Amino acid sequence: MKRWGTRAFASCAFLAAAVFGWGQALPLEPVHQSGSSVTGAFEGWFKNPDGTFSLLLGYYNRNTKQELDIPPGPENRIEPGGPDRGQPTHFLPGRQWGMFTVKVPADFGDSKITWTIVANGQATVIPAGLKPDYEISPLVEAAVGNTPPVLAFEEHGPTAQGPQGITVERSAKVGVPLTLDLWVSDDAKYTTSSGARPKNLGAPVTLRWTKYRGPGVVEFAAEKPEVKGELTAKGFAGTATTTASFSEPGNYVLHVVANDYSGEGGAGFQCCWTNGQIKVSVQP
Repeated sequence: MKRWGTRAFASCAFLAAAVFGWGQALPLEPVHQSGSSVTGAFEGWFKNPDGTFSLLLGYYNRNTKQELDIPPGPENRIEPGGPDRGQPTHFLPGRQWGMFTVKVPADFGDSKITWTIVANGQATVIPAGLKPDYEISPLVEAAVGNTPPVLAFEEHGPTAQGPQGITVERSAKVGVPLTLDLWVSDDAKYTTSSGARPKNLGAPVTLRWTKYRGPGVVEFAAEKPEVKGELTAKGFAGTATTTASFSEPGNYVLHVVANDYSGEGGAGFQCCWTNGQIKVSVQP
């Protein structure tokens, strides 16, 4: 990654912990199963080929068990240009890394956006902008050239690589499981602070499905379906399948993240994972 490629691991850990605002420390708060706040997390920014920039964001739900649904509006807003700029409305417990991007123009300069979340009566606000220290390289990790998995929802269909991801549309009915098929490939490289091979490598690609938006409950047959494939000297390629069932009609967004050997959050290096979304229109 550009800003961390030549820095020590300690610096990586510090910067990874500082994503919640430019130098802003996380407020101390006791751990609770429910009743605590949710804070947006600014992971960093990167330049797009067309000269625009993308701001990468995730969040931290301090509750260990409570999931919250907060629709776009006064209690879940990104400004300017909002309140709805594609952020999640369903918040899972814990830290969720780099789930979406907000594109800003080439002349964004010193401007910033803010993400306000009001959860359990507690408001948090984080800024995001083009501060130089927060430039990241989510499509390639500089030390070993590791890149994110390639993701597709159809065999030989459109693909995506990196946090900007890919979005498709599907339709479903309440009570009828919707099949979710994925095709993935990866270079099977890994990111570590030393560049050395990790002692305990897991699967080359791991997946996690979650509800991102929607009015009802979504049940996945497997939130983390196994990716079945072949690992060769050239890399890894495989497929995975699960189903999703919906408790009530409405418009939903399902989110899937594909992580490589680096694991969730890229082991603090902001590379390498790929996002995917399915917009599902659910009928009675």
